Amino acid sequence: MTHWFQKGGDAFIRFSLLLMAGWAALAILFSNLPLFLRPWLAGIFAVASLFALFGRYSSRRTRRGFLAAFAAVLVWWLMMPPSNSRNWQPDVAVLPWADIQGNRVTIHNIRNCDYRSETDYTVRHYDRSFDLGRLESVDLALVYWGSPAIAHTMLSFGFGVDGVVCFSVETRKEVGEAYSTIKGFFRQYELTYVVADERDLIGLRTGYRGETVYLYRLQESADLVRKVFLDYLRELNSLKESPGWYNALTANCMNSIRFNSAPYNPDARLDWRLVLNGYIDEMLYERKALDTSLPFRELKKRSLINQRAKGQDRSGDFSQLIRAGLPGMGLKR
Repeated sequence: MTHWFQKGGDAFIRFSLLLMAGWAALAILFSNLPLFLRPWLAGIFAVASLFALFGRYSSRRTRRGFLAAFAAVLVWWLMMPPSNSRNWQPDVAVLPWADIQGNRVTIHNIRNCDYRSETDYTVRHYDRSFDLGRLESVDLALVYWGSPAIAHTMLSFGFGVDGVVCFSVETRKEVGEAYSTIKGFFRQYELTYVVADERDLIGLRTGYRGETVYLYRLQESADLVRKVFLDYLRELNSLKESPGWYNALTANCMNSIRFNSAPYNPDARLDWRLVLNGYIDEMLYERKALDTSLPFRELKKRSLINQRAKGQDRSGDFSQLIRAGLPGMGLKR
């Protein structure tokens, strides 16, 4: 039995070292080094790691050498600085920020793109002031584009007759850059909080990307909604002053919602659906953070807004049209 545990422990250690070698090779491949050097250096590191860990020349000395090389790559990777000064795509070139004066909040550079297609659009921005005393609701949008296990999440804060403002945590891509999930783990994209009209953020997805969007009213206290909203605004200002990296696992749209709300949420327990966030609505339903007057499947079916949003992205009443008759939209805590 002892021998079996020793073999199992040795296999686990070797597997862990192999994962470390693979991560380091990919970190080099997706780095800020000169493009022509990256595949060569990544390949050399990968081959040398295999020899050091598993080849006939593997020994304690070579394994120590691997650990030292891995540590050097890790430290170098951690020291890669994010930037606010790149050749950004037009839709993320201008950063939003907020001026907070007591109950009066002014958000600068709210985006309001006029789309002709997903890639053909005119970018517009405007400033708008909101009275925190009128903040009465927060809605969660879940956007699916492929697997039902993964969704993009957005929050919309409602100010009654003063309208709705939507937040979407995204990658800040450069001109000619496309999103890659693998690259999203390796500091290839800066993090940005897009603040925009729903006709921009939701209309883009329902009308031009062909994505599936569900919209839910979160049944949270007015105090919690206010605190989360202000936390989002502080994050806007922080990213404007000090850029940060996007990470597909640790700093993405779902984690940002959790990090911005966890300090104030009495029910911020960890759950596997925070990772496979396509099922986050089911978790929220179980925690009674959504309308529970309907069975969950029926709630989800009625919360699909694609047909409501179709062809309405140029309407000034877009936010009202996509909410008309949705479950729970008249409920507050």
